[in-house]
Amino acid sequence: MLNDATLLLDLDGVSVVRVERLADGRRRVHLVTADEAARACPACGVRHPVKGSAATRPRDLPYGEAGLEFRWHKRRWCCREQVRSRRSFTEQVPQIPARARIATRLRAWAARRVRDAGSTVIQAARDLRLSWRP
Repeated sequence: MLNDATLLLDLDGVSVVRVERLADGRRRVHLVTADEAARACPACGVRHPVKGSAATRPRDLPYGEAGLEFRWHKRRWCCREQVRSRRSFTEQVPQIPARARIATRLRAWAARRVRDAGSTVIQAARDLRLSWRP
């Protein structure tokens, strides 16, 4: 599902399904997985049936003055292979790996900021106006 909003975000492997404006002016962007390879088990490489769903809130570089909040609606899959190291897994894409709270480009920006500008991680986060939640 490639659309203009998806191209604007430049997050390969996910698609924008809708955007809503929050009371504080930020926009919540609802994403779904567009990469069919994300269905395959990372351990065995086989495609399996859907087990359920999950929603995550990965952080990314800010976009616009009010910022964006992502809500990634992904599917949970059940691995049925005899020799398996995991029983279930969720979809992942290279820019937002499994169990990651932040996109790889945000992680790279923060690392460069700390390395090159001598900032602390907290200072880099404040510069991005991010609200870090556990």
